[in-house]
Formats: sequence, C-alpha cells, structure tokens
Amino acid sequence: MSVNEQDVLKALRVVQDPDLHQDIVTLGFIKNMKIDGGKVAFDIEMTTPACPVKDQFKSQAAEAVKKISGVTSVEVQMTSNVRQAPTGIKNLNMPTVKNLIAVASGKGGVGKSTVSANLALALAKAGATVGLMDADVYGPSIPRMLGVVGQQPDADPLTKKMIPFEKHGIKFMSVGMLQQESDTALIWRGPMASKLVQQFLGGVEWGDLDYLLIDLPPGTGDIQLTLTQSVPLAGAVIVTTPQDVARTITQKGLRMFQSVQVPIIGIVENMSGFVCEHCHEVTPIFKKGGGRKMAEELHVPFLGEVPLEPIIAADGDYGVPTVAAHPDAPSGKSYALIARQMASQLSIINEATAKVSARPREVSTEDPQVTTITWDDGSTMRYPNRYLRSMCPCAQCVNEVTGERLISLETIDPAVRITAVSPVGRYALHFQWSDGHGTGLYSFDTLRKLGE
Repeated sequence: MSVNEQDVLKALRVVQDPDLHQDIVTLGFIKNMKIDGGKVAFDIEMTTPACPVKDQFKSQAAEAVKKISGVTSVEVQMTSNVRQAPTGIKNLNMPTVKNLIAVASGKGGVGKSTVSANLALALAKAGATVGLMDADVYGPSIPRMLGVVGQQPDADPLTKKMIPFEKHGIKFMSVGMLQQESDTALIWRGPMASKLVQQFLGGVEWGDLDYLLIDLPPGTGDIQLTLTQSVPLAGAVIVTTPQDVARTITQKGLRMFQSVQVPIIGIVENMSGFVCEHCHEVTPIFKKGGGRKMAEELHVPFLGEVPLEPIIAADGDYGVPTVAAHPDAPSGKSYALIARQMASQLSIINEATAKVSARPREVSTEDPQVTTITWDDGSTMRYPNRYLRSMCPCAQCVNEVTGERLISLETIDPAVRITAVSPVGRYALHFQWSDGHGTGLYSFDTLRKLGE
C-alpha cells in the first residue's frame, strides 16, 4: 500500500505546539518531505533552536506517522529558522540582526550582567547565532566575564565599522574595550553615553545574528530611552532579586518598557537561594518567590530562578561564564532552562505580533458603561463594558479544549467596568475589572472582531 503526503500531513496534525496552540502542520513547521515507498522523511523547522519541546515534537511526530498503514520507517530531522521580530519598524541600523533583546533591571547589584552573559552562551550552545552588547557604559563588566580584558577592537577596512570580539561561541562588544585602562572611571553626561550606545548599534559589524542581547545599565535613564528610540526591540527581559525593595524598583523599569510598546519577554529571579557547595542544600537568604509573585501580579511570563552559587562569581572572574565552565551545576542548568523559556516566549510574541492588522492608539475608560478604543487606522470602536467582560478569552472564562464559554452576559455585574489597562507587547491589552477579574489578555485582533 502506497503512502502519500496528505496522509502524512493529516497524521502530523495531532502534534500541537503547547505555546502557539496550533498543530505543526498549520504552523508551517513541516519541510522537505520525502516519501520512498514506505520510507518517510521530513524536517520539523522550529522557530528557535532553543525550543524547550523539540525532543517531544520529534518523538510525537515519528509515532504519529508510524501508525499510517504502509509506513516502514520514519526519519525526522529537527531544524530551526529564527524568525525576524515583526516590530512594524524597519531596523535600519542593524538589518541583519533578527531579534534585539534588552536585558534590564530597576536597580544595580542584581546580577544582570552575569545573567546576560550566561543567557547569551546558553542560546549559542543550543545552536543559535548570538551577540552580546554591553551597554552598561558606567560599569562595563562583560569583558572580564568573557575573559577579554585590555584589548581594543579592530575596524573593518571597507565599512569602517568596529569588528566585535568572539569568545565562547558569541560575538560581543563593550565600552570596556574602548578604555585604555580597565579601571578607568567613566564620567560622562547622559547625551555622551547615549551617543556611544548609538555607535554600538550602528557602528559595529555584527553580521547575521538570531539574537542580540543588550546588557543595559540599571534604572530607566537616557540610555534606555535612546535604545527604545533607536532600534525596534523584539522584547525585554527583566532581572530582579527576591527582596521586596528590589521588586518595587524593578517594577518601575518594567513599566517603562511597556509604556514605549516593548514586549516583556519575562522576569528572571536571580540569587533565589544560596546553594551550599558542601551539602548542596538551598537556603533562601533573601526571600523566595519574589520574582514569580511579581510576574503573576503584572501578568507577564516568569522565566525562572537562578540560585546563588560561589562558582558563579569565580567563573566570571576567570572569564568563563558558568554555562561554559559548569553546565551541570544548579545555576548552569537554570541558565539553560531560562534561555529556552526566553526563546520560546519570544517566538510566541513574534507569532502573535505578526498577525496584528491594527493597533490601539488610545483607550478611554471614562464612561462607566462603555470603553472606547481609537485605532491607528483612524477607526473608533465602542465596547459596552458588560459585553466586553463577558467575552474574556482566559481559561477561567472559556474551555480551552472545546471553546465553550463558561460565563454569559447574564452572569456579569451590569455595573462592571475597567479599572486599569496595560499593554502586553505589541499584540494585546490586559484589562483589570472592577469585579476583581484580571487574567484575560485581549489580543488586538480579538478586540477588532468584537468591535465590528
């Protein structure tokens, strides 16, 4: 009995992407299918080589095709093609960089640069092409962490752009490379520092990169604003520690990115607990769960926790980050897991953003009964609050398997209204309702359909 391509594709539809909520055939992941009698071979092209479920996809796809009558063997090759972030703004400064990711923190001392370096290495180990830009001009630490101190970059003879250094499988550039002495203090005003960041964006020969991580200085100053105005960021990763004071300040930094329409990829909790190098017991010396709690409160993804280990500081001083020096240590494993989660969340953001046909320009909740949205195409839509609340798309309001709505208009308080609105990247709005509900994310496309 002959096997045909349609039978194979039909069988593969049972393999669902848990994040994008579609099957791998609809998502266009199946490539290069070859059928020779009963022998079937095809590629599954992921949106990132760091996909956390790629092994699961491979085994599920092979098992599904083996069940087809006449199939004698199945060969599945896992490949990847990182998508360009669909920001809607052409990246003129860095056209060969697919995704620019800001790594930020509200305050200093949370280990942001250490997290940046290790995440960059973890993505590279997974098979991605990665760059790391040290934009922390007042405290550049990346050169020492990567073991390149006291060296200055060369310039490309044709383009005159600086050539980035390469170490541990990533390209990187830092203001520390431009100083004559590594311990020289930089006393720069905001405009001078911002100009240097712009030089690193447009004046470095980065080449083709899947991801460029940008290690920002702490806070929400000129450099952060310059970055968001100079290039279209794919998203931001926020680093915090468990203490309440760190969370409070970090939250302000997160809100800054949201206010300029930069998607929040997720929150990383660093120094989540001290790992004893003798008994390996984990002790929460600050607090525990602060980053996760913050993510839940702000309705953004929680990417994971990194424990505090003595080897992290030692590895950084030796110029070999933990992901490379001790990949099997608790912190090394945490960095690898967080990098996979980060890449996965970015794929979700890019997929959702690509579908957006119009974006809200203004949301008015002044009327207690009606919410008005003005769109960037000039149209204005009015939404009765009770109706909008009844159409919440969250899992509490809609059965994710059957699509059956679990609430009805009659069950909603007639006086319900929106008490807070916040953007979720470039593709959705989050509403906090007066009845206490606040788990639903209304995509722009959903709001357009409801408005029509």
